[in-house]
Amino acid sequence: MAPASPRNSSQGSKAQVIASDDKTRLSMVAVSDMDNRAYILQSLTDPQDVLLIDVPAEPETLRAAVGADAAPSIVITHQHHDHTGALPELTGESTRLVGHPLDIPAVEEMRGVTFTETVDDGDTVDAGGVTLDVIWLRGHTPGSIALATTIDGVQHLFTGDSLFPGGVGNTWNDPERFATLIDDVESKLFGRYPDETVVLPGHGDGTTLGDERASLPEWRARGW
Repeated sequence: MAPASPRNSSQGSKAQVIASDDKTRLSMVAVSDMDNRAYILQSLTDPQDVLLIDVPAEPETLRAAVGADAAPSIVITHQHHDHTGALPELTGESTRLVGHPLDIPAVEEMRGVTFTETVDDGDTVDAGGVTLDVIWLRGHTPGSIALATTIDGVQHLFTGDSLFPGGVGNTWNDPERFATLIDDVESKLFGRYPDETVVLPGHGDGTTLGDERASLPEWRARGW
């Protein structure tokens, strides 16, 4: 079963609400010609407490979605250009910018920004009215991360480009990188979270772990 269909939101012309409870509201914005997804978590008790997960492109669209007066924290799931394109326009001297230390140098060089925090496997990020668990998933990039949190009793996983409907992320036909990624995804995601967990990838539609679990042997056998 796929995640609940997004519905219209007043957060901006392109923002769609995915889930909410009494603490937070989760929205998604689709941007770029690669169907990138930026995710927004906004505290319902402190409207200025906003988190953006990836900022692929279209900074004005993202700014409208979070609110013109908000100064969101930003977590980057991995270093690739299509997940960081709006960083120069959305960051300032006081912006909280979070990423994994193995991917941060590439982003700082490419975008001319400075990260304020590093996170690694097992760390947490408090922002947007929730606490998110950080999960290091090696393979798509050295420092790719996923983030996990519970909203309205349902576990949500923000997987960047490490897990999609139908398979894991691109490892460029490198058997070692694929083995590392499929091992991490199987043990750290499928091995920890229940079938009803909602998977929200960095591109395109979401899925659930239950919808994908039976395909793990097929993914391993084909090598991508």
